[in-house]
Amino acid sequence: MRGCVLAGGAGSRLGGVKATVELGGRPLISYPLSALQAAGVDPIVVAKPDTELPPLDARVLREPAEPRHPLAGIVAALRELDRPVLACACDLPFVTPELARHVGGSAGSLVVPFAAGRLQPLFARYEPGLLQGLEDALADGKTVTATVEALSPVVLPEAALARFGDPARLFANVNTPAELEAASAGDPLGERP
Repeated sequence: MRGCVLAGGAGSRLGGVKATVELGGRPLISYPLSALQAAGVDPIVVAKPDTELPPLDARVLREPAEPRHPLAGIVAALRELDRPVLACACDLPFVTPELARHVGGSAGSLVVPFAAGRLQPLFARYEPGLLQGLEDALADGKTVTATVEALSPVVLPEAALARFGDPARLFANVNTPAELEAASAGDPLGERP
């Protein structure tokens, strides 16, 4: 099992590259990287060729410049690694090592948490056998959620995730300045190694 931190998004709603935005004096991307590393899941960062990244203690895999779609990073990681990956968006600062171990260790070719009222396909376990279906969906421009739903995932219910913390907090992502401010108010620095 490898982790892949998805950092290929433009960050236009946030006003810049998400990976380098600071939260609690650290780059936003450092939080999911730390959680995966603490979980024993060796992470790589998947980013576009032009994506600015801070100095990282992880291998960087450059995905194709186009299309700009979250599936592009997952597909690139599965192609490169040819093993199951735990995909994690770079804008999820509150995921924990325990949650990563649970999702990454769950049985199924596609394991997706359900939290905050929806599937969370950008913190999910994908196996290489899904590659053709993911490539087809990417070529067709399907959304990540529609793609995942069509692949009959194992869904981890919110009630089962609550033992790792408040699911709404665990899966809170940072897409806007207001969300960055909210995350700053609940900065997890004291909760991570």
